[in-house]
Amino acid sequence: QVQLVESGGGLVQAGGSLRLSCAASGRTFSFYSLGWFRQAPGKEREFVARIRWSGGSTYYADSVKGRFTISRDNAKNTVYLQMTSLKPEDTALYYCAGSGLSDSGSYYTSIFDYGYWGQGTQVTVSS
Repeated sequence: QVQLVESGGGLVQAGGSLRLSCAASGRTFSFYSLGWFRQAPGKEREFVARIRWSGGSTYYADSVKGRFTISRDNAKNTVYLQMTSLKPEDTALYYCAGSGLSDSGSYYTSIFDYGYWGQGTQVTVSS
């Protein structure tokens, strides 16, 4: 059973920074892609960033490009999301997600590309 546990959320002022962590545990498992998604109240869950577990290529939503950086530590089975220049509109519950092992040919920006999800960590940005 694979588990993903997020941490690092909190309350920060606009312009501030936070680093989210997502630790994978359970049976030995290598994901093809690990992603971060977020969901604000009353809105659908949206893609934020993703990273290929092998090779480390990354992809970002336009709304966070240049402000957020996704990275991973394979030895620790952990993926990070460094968030800078935070805006009130970044306020949301942030979820970590893991895909299956094989490349499905997708861009891995859809919630349907991921079968493993964490419980989420709240990020609140005050103006």
